[in-house]
Amino acid sequence: MVRIFLPFSALLLGLLIIPLHGKTDSPDVAALTVMYTSLNSPSQLTGWRSSGGDPCGESWKGIECSGSSVTEIRLSGLGLTGTMGYQLSSLTSVTYFDLSKNKLSGDIPYQLPPNVLHINLASNSFTGGIPYSISQMTDLKYLNLGHNRLSGQLSDMFGKLPKLSLLDLSFNSLSGNLPPSFASLKSLSTLYLHNNQFTGPIDALARLPLDDLNVENNRFTGWIPKKLKDIDAIQTQGNKWSDPQANEISHSFNNNGNTKFLLKVGAIAVSVVILLILAVFLLVIVARKSSSSPPSHFLDDEKFNQKRSFSPLVSREFKELQTMEATSFTVDTLDKFASMGVKPPPNWQKSSSNNEVMSRFSSRKSTDLITATAYSLEDLQGATGSFGLVHDIGQGSIGHVYKAKYEDGKVLAVKKIDSAILENGGSEEFMNVVSRILQLRHPNITELVGHCAENGYYLLVYQFLKNGSLHDFLHLSDEYSKPLTWNTRIRIALGTARAVEYLHEICSPSTMHKNIKSSNILLDTELNPHLSECGLATFYQHTSWSSEDGYNAPECIKPSAYTLKSDVYSFGVVMLELLTGRKPFDSSKPIEEQSLVGWAAPHLHNINALEDMVDPALRGLYPPKSLSRFADVIALCVQTEPEFRPLMSEVVQSLGRCA
Repeated sequence: MVRIFLPFSALLLGLLIIPLHGKTDSPDVAALTVMYTSLNSPSQLTGWRSSGGDPCGESWKGIECSGSSVTEIRLSGLGLTGTMGYQLSSLTSVTYFDLSKNKLSGDIPYQLPPNVLHINLASNSFTGGIPYSISQMTDLKYLNLGHNRLSGQLSDMFGKLPKLSLLDLSFNSLSGNLPPSFASLKSLSTLYLHNNQFTGPIDALARLPLDDLNVENNRFTGWIPKKLKDIDAIQTQGNKWSDPQANEISHSFNNNGNTKFLLKVGAIAVSVVILLILAVFLLVIVARKSSSSPPSHFLDDEKFNQKRSFSPLVSREFKELQTMEATSFTVDTLDKFASMGVKPPPNWQKSSSNNEVMSRFSSRKSTDLITATAYSLEDLQGATGSFGLVHDIGQGSIGHVYKAKYEDGKVLAVKKIDSAILENGGSEEFMNVVSRILQLRHPNITELVGHCAENGYYLLVYQFLKNGSLHDFLHLSDEYSKPLTWNTRIRIALGTARAVEYLHEICSPSTMHKNIKSSNILLDTELNPHLSECGLATFYQHTSWSSEDGYNAPECIKPSAYTLKSDVYSFGVVMLELLTGRKPFDSSKPIEEQSLVGWAAPHLHNINALEDMVDPALRGLYPPKSLSRFADVIALCVQTEPEFRPLMSEVVQSLGRCA
C-alpha cells in the first residue's frame, strides 16, 4: 500500500509544480490577449488566446520568454491585420518587438513596451505620427518605422536616445524641419529619411557618427555639411540644395566616382577663373568710358538698383504685419503669415506663448484650408434611419447624437442641435459656431468633418470613435471588459488636460468649454482621449444648469457665472472619476457619499484614506508615488475658490510628472 501511495503522491506533486514553473506573469498575459483580439484573433498565431493562457509555458507563436516574463515578440510577415492593442506598456521585460511586413493599420499605440531595445514596425499601413513615448526609451538601439503612412512633423523627442544606432523613417509622409534633438543621437550610424516631405537644412546631422545616410527625395534646402560629404554611403538626390553640385556629389559618391567628380570640379573651377578675369577686364574698360559720361547715368543706375533691391516680394499686407508689435502675434496673426506662405517676423518670439503658437504655425501649410463638408439633410437622414432610436447613441443638454452608417462602411457621429436653443431661427448663429469649431485643431479634440442646416435641422458631423466615452468605460463596463490600467488613466487625463490647455491658453481669444465631463471624453482604438463639444459654449447660455450632475463648480449657479477656472474644476472632477471609478453624483450611495467631490476631497492628502478610495478595478496595480501626485493635482483643481485653482498649463506639467 505504501509503495502504491508514494509514486501517486510524487505524480500529484509534479502536476502541481509544473504549472507554477510555466506560469507567465499576469500583466504579460493580459497585454498579449488584448493584442490578439486587436489583431482580429488570427488563426496563424497558434497557441494564442483571447483570454487567459500561458504564453511562456504553452509556446505561443513568436513569443520568447525568460522565466515567467515575455522578452521577445517576433511576428514579422504573417499577414496580420488590425491594431496592436492598448496594453503594450505592461510588457516591461520585452526587449525585441517585431511586427514588420504585415497589414497593420491605425495609429502606432501611444505606449509601447517601455524597455525595448529593438522595434521594427516597417512595411505596414500605420498612420498618424511617431508616439512620443519612444522619447523615454533610453536603451533603444534600433527603430524601423519605414514603409508606412506616417505623417506630420517630428517632435523634438530624440534627446534621450544616446544608444540608438539605426533609425529608418523612409517611405512615409513626414514633413517639417528635422528636430534639433537629432544632434543628440551620438551612436547613430544608419539614418534613412528618404521619400518623405522633410524641409529645411540637415545641419543637425553634421556631427553624428553616420556611415550610411539616405535623405533622397525630400524638400531639404541649404548646404550639405562638409563632414557628411565624407560618408561613403550617402544619397542626397531629389532635394532643393543651395549647392548646385549637391545632387552630383550624391551621384558621384554613390557610384564611387570620386576621381571623375574631382576632375570635373577642377575643370569648372578653371573655367570660372577665366570668366572672372574677362569680366574684370571688361569692367575696367566700361569704367574708363563712363568716366566722361553725364552724372545722370549714375542717378538712373541708382534708381534702377533701388527698384531691384527693394521691390516688395509679398503683398503690402505682409509689410504691415512685419511692423506690428510682437505682443500682438496671436495664432490668428501667424495663420495669416502661413496663408501667404511666408515666415513670421524675427521679433515674434517676444510673444508670451511663442512655443505653442509657433508649433501650430509650423504645422500649417499655406495650402491647408480649414473646411468641412456641407452634408445634405437627405444624406444624413438616410445614414441615421431618419434619426431613429436605433441610431441614437447619446443625449446631451443641447441635443441627441446619432450614429450615421454608410454603405461603403464609413461611420460618423451626427449631433442634432435642439433648434429651441438657437435665436431667431438660428441659421446665422449656427454657421458662426461651425466657423469657430473649424478653427479648433488639436489631436485631443474631436474633429468636425461636416455640418448641415436645412429645414430647421442644425447638425454637426464628427469623426466616430468606436470605443465610446470615458463614462462608458468607467461606469458601464463589466469587470472583465474594463481595461483601464493606471498608466492608461494617466494618459487619458494628460491628453484631456492638453486639449483644455489648448482652448484656454493657446486659442485666441481664449475659449471656455463649459461642459467638461467623462461622457464628453471619447476614446479611440488606442484609448487616446478626444474632448468633444468644444466650441459649443454659446449654446449653453440657453440651457438650464443642474447642480446635481456633480461637474459644476460652486460658483456656477447660472451660465453667466462660468469662467475658465470653472472648466478647471470640472476637469478635476473627471480626474476624481479616473481615481475612484465613481460617478460625480450618485444618489444610490449613502447621503454623505453622493457628491464625489464632497466625499473625496477632504481625504486627498491622506495616503491611507486615499488608497481606500482607489477604484477597486485597478486591483492595487498602481505606483503609490504617482497616485499621491495625481491626488495632489485633483485637490488643486476642485478648490472652492476659483482664484486658487491652477492654470491648465500648470495641470499639464503636474500630470506629466505623474506618468
